[in-house]
Amino acid sequence: MNNLQLIEAINQSALFEMNNLQLIETINQSALFDADWYLNEYPDVVILGMNPVEHYVRYGERLGRQPSPNFNPTYYLEANKDVADHKISPFYHYIVQGKNEGRLPCGIVGKDNKKRVVDEQVCYVPKLNAAPLTNLPAKLIAFYLPQFHPIAENNAWWGEGFTEWNNVKPAQPQFVGHYQPHIPGELGYYSLLDTETQRRQIELAKLYGLGGFCFYFYWFGGKRLLETPTENYLNDPSLDFPFCLCWANENWSRRWDGLESEILMAQQHSPEDDLGFIRHVSKYMRDKRYIRIDGKPLLMVYRPSLLPDAKVTTQRWRKWCRENGIGEIYLAYTQSFEAVDPSLYDFDAAIEFPPNNTAPPNVTHSVSPLHQDFACNVYDWSALVERSENYNKPDFTLFRGVCPAWDNTARRKSNSSILLNSSPVDYQRWLFNAIGDTRARFSKPDERLIFVNAWNEWAEGAHLEPDQRYGYAYLEATRMAQIRAVRPVATKTDTLAIVIHAFYEDVFAEILQRLKEIKNVNFKLFVTTPNVQSARIDAQLQSSGFAYELLPVDNHGRDVLPFLKIMERLTGEGYAYLLKVHTKKSNHRQDGDVWRNDLYGKLLNETSMLKAMESFNNDGDLGLIGPTGHIVSMGFYWGSNADTVEYLAGRLGQTPESIKPLSFIAGTMFFARVDALTPLLNLAINDDDFEPEAGQVDGTLAHAIERAIAISCEAQSYELTDTEMNQVDYTTANYRFVSK
Repeated sequence: MNNLQLIEAINQSALFEMNNLQLIETINQSALFDADWYLNEYPDVVILGMNPVEHYVRYGERLGRQPSPNFNPTYYLEANKDVADHKISPFYHYIVQGKNEGRLPCGIVGKDNKKRVVDEQVCYVPKLNAAPLTNLPAKLIAFYLPQFHPIAENNAWWGEGFTEWNNVKPAQPQFVGHYQPHIPGELGYYSLLDTETQRRQIELAKLYGLGGFCFYFYWFGGKRLLETPTENYLNDPSLDFPFCLCWANENWSRRWDGLESEILMAQQHSPEDDLGFIRHVSKYMRDKRYIRIDGKPLLMVYRPSLLPDAKVTTQRWRKWCRENGIGEIYLAYTQSFEAVDPSLYDFDAAIEFPPNNTAPPNVTHSVSPLHQDFACNVYDWSALVERSENYNKPDFTLFRGVCPAWDNTARRKSNSSILLNSSPVDYQRWLFNAIGDTRARFSKPDERLIFVNAWNEWAEGAHLEPDQRYGYAYLEATRMAQIRAVRPVATKTDTLAIVIHAFYEDVFAEILQRLKEIKNVNFKLFVTTPNVQSARIDAQLQSSGFAYELLPVDNHGRDVLPFLKIMERLTGEGYAYLLKVHTKKSNHRQDGDVWRNDLYGKLLNETSMLKAMESFNNDGDLGLIGPTGHIVSMGFYWGSNADTVEYLAGRLGQTPESIKPLSFIAGTMFFARVDALTPLLNLAINDDDFEPEAGQVDGTLAHAIERAIAISCEAQSYELTDTEMNQVDYTTANYRFVSK
């Protein structure tokens, strides 16, 4: 009986009890179970007086508990479909089989061989339900590989029906912690002969802040390869997304399996070929979707140094385009093997093409190989992010480039090159830096280009397209970097949006009474309330005479989920500032009424509202104003909130180290510049992410978002203060009303 059969048999209820002792012995021998951590994390086991391993075997796993902080059963089942399909115990599978196969127990291991919390937790991000971004600070153009459909030449060279997926599917990890294979998410193992696939790609690209695709174009003396998807794209104007072409002008060799010397399709350069090429691609450049710079269609060449005389070729192209209705063209090359001034070729610009030509540090010595024939080279991807903190200003026109990751194991197997330590949070940081540099160097919007390597290089481990491990994490990071890179101009600054979650009807009446005392502030109410009482709350609102919008909601997610839901209405109406309150009773506290009265007294009055709006208008760096006495250190009651807060922070582009010095507003009542919350509002947070209501006083997603509000403010580079505008060191503050 093999391991899979044994594990599956053990999980059958009849055999499970018989094999408890064997399971306990196997787990104990593995030394992978953290008994002290388990007892501390699950104190009911101490009360029961049970051995922690025995408890885990009999009950813990079925309750969804973790055997250690370094093994997450939920993640393991999500990442390993074969284990989930066979209903195998994830921890037992990892011990007897998964660990030896290099499967990850809970996420990425850092270059220091220590757990990296943010990277592990940003392993899977769901799809965002929102509108595409508009007014982007930079146009992100993703390189696009058209290799995902069969052609006659590939059938002859690699076997019938060959596509890039034939490389991707069988890839195997080469060292402990190596992420392979990459399994696609919602798009599946698609064929690019299906234009509906391209339509779905465009929908994702728009949603997450990309501005165009750059299709690789394969031309060999008039012979074209893999052009059908690009032609289909050209011939379907409903695929309304900008694009351009990059001539991949190398010889086509057996490089993918290590035989560079065997040429399959060679370039055939000549004056006639120069003209034939530009004549053919001109049909693309005439399309209204084609990307232009200063009105000139952008044409890219992968390696102009391979042309016999690049300047002469350039002159022929430019002359032909002028004489045939194209006009001037904009030529750029990728810095894949060189970094020279583009004027050497009579080109207009160069484009960074990481990781090519970047020489990151070699860290092969830091990994533990899984196979005797291991001959991979492993490099530190994070070094490229560090370099982006201080860009050197180039002497020529250079467009920045970023890559989410890189690993060609699918093609080169045990002889691959791998960039280790990539993560969505650091990719967001790199892209954010690139956008900032691009905006500083280019004043014209059509020159603010950044290139991403790549949209769908699955066999090189470089893809923004969602996969089964990270989901939409890299796409979300792309959108987040665009959002954080620019502060929008405030529109409706003369009216305050007051957001209220009306759970307790009597307290809501108290809030309305307080608002009736306000005479010199223009405001509109945005109210949420449970469905069962919406009619009664609506009656109170009608009687008040205030302008309002009412959104009935399920009794779920405390005041936080309703707040996220109604913010779409508020932002759609262009409000610049808001006041958020809710009908707080805090029945678990003896001083609950005192706490509520203190909060309302500092927020729900005319003086505070006028002061807050004036402060936002006068100080463009101010993002949040909390009631004095209710702002505390991020580390306050940290234990039960840490994992979720760090998970959210990572998606907002913030590391555990960067959020440690921050403070947050306890109680989720505050004044805010709406833009300070924009990053938080662009996280894919769904109703099902919130725990069922069970009277919890801490440790829920709602409590984590309470802190993430301040992290969102930090992500937008805004500041937080209190209603008295005090400069208080909140890391050491200890306020009466904040004690739990």
